[in-house]
Amino acid sequence: MDIATLMGFDAPLLHNLHHILEATDDNNTTNKSNNSGPSRAYVRDARAMAATPADVKEYPNSYVFIIDMPGLKSGDIKVQVEDDNVLVISGERNREEEKEGVKYVRMERRIGKFMRKFALPENANIEKISAVCQDGVLTVTVEKLPPPEPKKPKMIQVQVA
Repeated sequence: MDIATLMGFDAPLLHNLHHILEATDDNNTTNKSNNSGPSRAYVRDARAMAATPADVKEYPNSYVFIIDMPGLKSGDIKVQVEDDNVLVISGERNREEEKEGVKYVRMERRIGKFMRKFALPENANIEKISAVCQDGVLTVTVEKLPPPEPKKPKMIQVQVA
C-alpha cells in the first residue's frame, strides 16, 4: 500500500510526489543516461522543502515567514531573493563530530539541508527584508510597498471654435 492510499488520498499528484521523494541517489548516479527521472539536485531540494515546515502571516504592512531551523546558528542560514520575487531560505545542519568510544544508539534529529522557496506577491518590497533567528526559529519580515495613489482624472480644456 502506498502513502497516498494510506492517507486516504487517491491522487496521482501525491503518488508522483511520494515517488520523487523516495527516489534513491543510487538510481540517479548509476544510470546517468536515463533522463526519464528527476535529477539528483531536484530530489535533494524536494526532500529539503518537504521537511521544512513554515508559517506565513500577512499583516497590514508586511508579510512574515516563520521557519523552525533547529540547531542552526544565524551564520548557517541563508536568506536571499531570486528572480526578483522568490524568497529562498536555506541552511544545512551537519552531523556532530563522533568522539572516540562513543556511538549512536538512536539518531532521530534531522541532519542535512533545510530549504523553502516562496513566491512573493507584487506588493512585496524586496529592498526591505529583515531576518532574525532566535532560539532556533527564523523570522523573516518582508515589508509591503505602499499602495499606489489613485490616478486623478486628467482635465481637458474645451476650446471655443
